[in-house]
Amino acid sequence: MKEGLSIAFTGDIGFDGYMNGKWNDEKLISGEVMDFIASSDHVCVNVEGALSAKEKVSRKNTVAALTHSMDPEVTGFLKRIKADIWNICNNHIMDAGPDGLFDTLNEAKAAGASTIGAGMDINEASRPLIISDAGGIGIFAVGYQRACRKADENTAGCLSWSDLDRIKENIDKIKKACRHCVIVAHAGEEFTALPSPYTRERYLKYLEMGADIVVAHHPHVPMNYETVGDKAIFYSLGNFVFDTDYQRSQYYTEYGMVLKINFTKDSFSFETLGIKIDRGEEKVVMDRLPDICTDVSEDEYNLLLPLSAKAFLEATKRQQTYLYPDRYKNATDEDWHENFYEPLRSGRVPGETLDLQIICPIAEKEKEKAWEKSKLEGVKEYILKMLKPIS
Repeated sequence: MKEGLSIAFTGDIGFDGYMNGKWNDEKLISGEVMDFIASSDHVCVNVEGALSAKEKVSRKNTVAALTHSMDPEVTGFLKRIKADIWNICNNHIMDAGPDGLFDTLNEAKAAGASTIGAGMDINEASRPLIISDAGGIGIFAVGYQRACRKADENTAGCLSWSDLDRIKENIDKIKKACRHCVIVAHAGEEFTALPSPYTRERYLKYLEMGADIVVAHHPHVPMNYETVGDKAIFYSLGNFVFDTDYQRSQYYTEYGMVLKINFTKDSFSFETLGIKIDRGEEKVVMDRLPDICTDVSEDEYNLLLPLSAKAFLEATKRQQTYLYPDRYKNATDEDWHENFYEPLRSGRVPGETLDLQIICPIAEKEKEKAWEKSKLEGVKEYILKMLKPIS
């Protein structure tokens, strides 16, 4: 039994769009990035969609560009980067239906990898992975309620981030046997700099329930982290291998970070590596860590939140214009107000996901300019760029 152990975590992996077929490119990941990943004992990746030859399942009111599944040959890429822990709890794992999830579970098994967060029933989806080294580490995954299809006793799917009773039960079981409890979360708003209040409150709740670390993805951009006493939340690692026109319609989607957490039987520490998707060569290379990838305290968060909320609304406008250009290319303020407050779109899961009825009033407070008092100059500049049109 080892007294120390490290786990590398990556952000979103998808091979649609510009990355199609790149799983066969042995130089897809640069040497510096590979070295950082290889220096860890385990590698936990977010597999953003089923590894299956099954046809994608069309969903009502779902834009085709937002459905993802991958060629099973992607397994070879995951083996090359030594990914032995696959998070499959995300909003695309069911895009090829239950059969696609079943195929993914079999691909992981054949590759010698463990899966977390999804399964053919709720018991499999919620089962934690236990690593006995470094005082014991328990890991499980949760996904946001709106789009990560929930598993139950007879239905394949994900462990919902809102299933607080089951999450607390998992945490308690882990902490009885292990020093460390890590929750991998696929949640948060896409293309935003700082977490929405309800996302942050949810992750803080997990820490209060006994978890030590939350590592999140889904926003497709890197975000801040937050240390809370001897615990930590990493709000988004950004993209790892993911490049589509939908991504390119937003700021910072080519950037991300790889997180390495070093565990001992008494504590943990972490290291981060900045990465960038080189959109000329379509390769993942080392880059400077984005300014947003810093520890944002509660006081700083409160100052910066209205600015971030305003930037998120601009990102939402870009998203809607990309998806529905005929409707929103020349949209008026009244059109956007109607969009943001549309009940079937905003607040469908109140206070949890895409609740623009909460975000919009916060964004209005940007006019008060409290964010100018923030000492995080790099973070301010990072967010201010998101307010500008993409040329």
